Amino acid sequence: MLAHAVGPVKAPDGAVWIGPAHPFDLRDAYVNFRADILLEEVPSTAILKLTADSRYRLWVNGVFVGRGPERSWPSSMAIDERLVMNLRPGVNRIAVQVYSPGHSYFAYVHRGACGLIGWLEVDGVAVLTTGSHWKTRRDWSWSDRVERVSIYGTAVEDRDLRLADDWLEADASGWEAARVVQGAKGAIWQDLRPRATALPVEEVRKLDAPWQARVGPAVTATSDPHDDLRKAFSTSSIGSAPALLPKGTQAIWIFDLGDSRACLGGVELTAAGGERLLVSYAEKLRDGELLLSDPETYCRMRPTDRITLRPGRQVVEGFTPRGARYLVFALEGGGVAAEPKFHVRLPMTPVLERPLPRLDPVLDGVAAMCRRTVLNCLQDGFVDGVWRESSLWLGDAVAQDWALRSISDDPRPLLFSIDMAAEGADAEGLLPSVLPGEIPAYAVTDYNFSWVELLAGCATHPGVVEPEAVWQRHWGTLTRMLERMALSRGADGLLRNPPGRRLFLDWSPMSRVEPNLTLNLRYLHALQLAAGMAERVWRTADWAAEGAALAAALQGHRGPDGWRESPDREAASQLALALLILTGVVDQAEAGALADRIVARSLDLRDEPMEGQPTLASPFMHHYLFLALHRLGRRAQVREIIAARWGRWVREGRPTTPENWSIDFPDGSACHGFSAHPLGWL
Repeated sequence: MLAHAVGPVKAPDGAVWIGPAHPFDLRDAYVNFRADILLEEVPSTAILKLTADSRYRLWVNGVFVGRGPERSWPSSMAIDERLVMNLRPGVNRIAVQVYSPGHSYFAYVHRGACGLIGWLEVDGVAVLTTGSHWKTRRDWSWSDRVERVSIYGTAVEDRDLRLADDWLEADASGWEAARVVQGAKGAIWQDLRPRATALPVEEVRKLDAPWQARVGPAVTATSDPHDDLRKAFSTSSIGSAPALLPKGTQAIWIFDLGDSRACLGGVELTAAGGERLLVSYAEKLRDGELLLSDPETYCRMRPTDRITLRPGRQVVEGFTPRGARYLVFALEGGGVAAEPKFHVRLPMTPVLERPLPRLDPVLDGVAAMCRRTVLNCLQDGFVDGVWRESSLWLGDAVAQDWALRSISDDPRPLLFSIDMAAEGADAEGLLPSVLPGEIPAYAVTDYNFSWVELLAGCATHPGVVEPEAVWQRHWGTLTRMLERMALSRGADGLLRNPPGRRLFLDWSPMSRVEPNLTLNLRYLHALQLAAGMAERVWRTADWAAEGAALAAALQGHRGPDGWRESPDREAASQLALALLILTGVVDQAEAGALADRIVARSLDLRDEPMEGQPTLASPFMHHYLFLALHRLGRRAQVREIIAARWGRWVREGRPTTPENWSIDFPDGSACHGFSAHPLGWL
C-alpha cells in the first residue's frame, strides 16, 4: 500500500505561525515573506516543511520550487515536505509569497487570519523556523478590489507591475518584522498533519502557434476585466497581430491546449509601460467560436485576470492556476514591438499507472477519453471539473475513485476524501458536501451515503491493505451520521430530507418530491453497506434491521402500474430502478424486468424526457445503473451502453467527458471527473 499519512505533525521548537505586520491584511492580500540562512557547506539532505493559509508560492535562492498546500481544514493544516536541492555554502534565501482571499470558498475555509509556518531541516536538524526574525511586506501591486472568479472560487487577479519590484532579491532589511499569529497549535489552526496526496509537478510548455488571432480597437478599461475582454472580442476580427502594435489597438491570441486541464498562462514581452494584458480561460466553442462565459448566468464565471505592464522586457505570470482548454491573451498596444513569447504552466498530480487493456476501437477511445479526464481532474484529491469549479465534492469521489483504481493502485485520493469528510462533520453528525467547505446552500443529503460507499469501497481497492483499520478509525463518524439520519424518518418509516439540504445533486430532471424513492434507496444502500462493515469488524449495530424496516416501508411507493418516485406521483426514474435492484428490494424476476427497462432507455440515444419511459440518469448516476446490471451478471449490456453513450462523445471528437449528456447551457463543463467512471467498468 502506498503511504497515506495519518496523525499530527510535531513542529520543532520555535516554529510558529507568522503573518503580515498588520493583522487585518486579509482581503485578497498577497504577502511576501523572506528569511536567510547561513550554511558552512552543502548539506547531504535538506528538507523544507511548510504550509500557509491559504496558498503559497516558494522560491529557494531565486529558483521557483513549488506551490501549495494541499486543501485543508483549519483544524489540521497539511504540511508540504520538499527536498531542497539548490542550497549552497554561504547565505541561502527562502522566499514565500502567501495569498489570503479573506473569504471562504469551495476549497478553503477562512478563519480571519493570514499565516505561514515552516522549518528547514538540514541533515535531520531544524536550522531555520518561522518566527519574528522573518521579514514581511504586503505586495500592493496586486489589487484587493476585485470580483470573484465564480461562485465557487477565489478572486480575479488584477496586478500593476509598475508597483512591483524584484522582491526575491531586494534588500529586505527595511521590511517589517513578521507578526507572530499563534504557536504551531492554537485557536486558529488547531493542528498540523502530513500532506496526504502526492505533491504536484509542473510542466512549463511553450505556446507557439495560436488556434486563432484577432485584432481590433482597444477598449476602455473598467473594474471588470472579463467584461472588457468580452467587449474586445465583439469589436475584433480574425487576423494576425502586427509586430508593432499601435496605441489604440488590441491583439488577441487564443491557444488550444487540446483538453481541459489545470493551467496557468504566462508570457514574456516588451512594453512601453501602462499597457494592459488580459489573461483568460475558456473551455468550449459554440458554432465554431470561442465561448466566453457570461457572469450573469448561474455560476457567475468571470475567469479573466488583468496585468498592467511596466516598461521594458518582462515575464508575466499569475499566482493561481485555473482550468481551461483554451488560453486567451489580449494585449493593448503601446507603440513598441512587444514580441510576445507565450507559455503555460501545467500542474499535474503524478500517478503510477497500469496500462489500459485493448478492447475494440470504440471502447478503446472511451477508455482513453475517461483516463484523460480522471487524471486531469486529479489535483490535491479528486476535483469534479477543472474549469468551472476545481472543488472536491464528496459524492463525486465515488465515481472518480472507481475510475482511478482501474489504472492505479494509489489509494491516497480515496482515503483523503474519506478523512476530509469525517473531519468536517457538523455538530449534528452530518457530513460536508464540499471538502473543505462551509457551504450550507450546497449541503447535499445523499452525499452522506456516498461517504459510506467510499468507506465500504476500501475493501476492494487494490491499494488498501487493511480496510478494517480505516473503518475503525471512522466508526464514530459513521455511527453519529446514521443516528442523525434515523431522526429524520417519519411515522411511515421513510427518510425526509433534513431542513436546508438538497436531496441529491444531479442534472437529471427526476422528481424531488418527498418522501422520495431515490433518496430512501440511497439511504437503504448505505445502511446495508454499513451493516456489512459492522459484521466484518465484529461491531454491534442495528443497521441491518433498520434497512429491512426501510425496505418494507418503501413498498408504499409501488403503484398499480409500477414503482413511483413519490406515492401517487411520477413513475420511478432510471436511477431508482437501478437502486431497487442494487438493494434487493425486488425479487429476481422483477429485477430482470427492471433491468430490461434500464438498458432500453440508455440505448435510446434521445436525451430528452420520453413519455412512458423512466427519466434518463445523468452520466454520473449511470455508475449505479452499471452496479445494478453487474449485480445481475449483465456485463455485456454495461459495455453496450458505454459504447453507445460514451462512444457518441468519442465519435464527436471530445477529448474529455462532459458533466451531462448535453452541456449547451452556458456554464456546462466539458471535463468532469465523475463522468469518467466507465474507465472502471472497462
